[in-house]
Amino acid sequence: MGDVESLGTRQVYANPWMTVREDDIRRPDGSAGIYGVIDKPDYALVVPLDGDRLMLVEQYRYPLGARRWEFPQGTAPDRADVAPEELAARELREETGLRAGRIVRIGGLDCAPGMSSQRGHVFLATDLAEGDHEREPEEQDMRSAWFTRAQFEAMVRDGVITDAQSIAAYALLLLR
Repeated sequence: MGDVESLGTRQVYANPWMTVREDDIRRPDGSAGIYGVIDKPDYALVVPLDGDRLMLVEQYRYPLGARRWEFPQGTAPDRADVAPEELAARELREETGLRAGRIVRIGGLDCAPGMSSQRGHVFLATDLAEGDHEREPEEQDMRSAWFTRAQFEAMVRDGVITDAQSIAAYALLLLR
């Protein structure tokens, strides 16, 4: 069997962070269909590691109606195309105030490949220096804190950390 063929596309929604489109498709068996796709720019996720400690940020996640702990992560404003390394350093600084003496890419993630084109770049940040955060208005309720690896793992086990990207990023760290 072949791949799904795109026959046409139309944008049905857009804002500064994402677009939603609907594509007319032809399936491998020749039948027609539609596919809804959320297009968002690539994001960077940073695992700040200082010895046995990891820094996480907690913020209110509107779609969930709840606060969640996760690794610093995000996209560039206005769907701008920014180099992943630059974006990672910026997200780390903005959300936590940390500056990394060393930041290396440790892997990639597909956020929700069944509905979104967004891809993630995961970075490990070490040789960290603390400073003032530079949060965006949407992040004004954010806080950050250090956790040991054992605390992080317990938070995942206990359902305190549920962010799929953060859990996958930790797996990439463990596989390094």
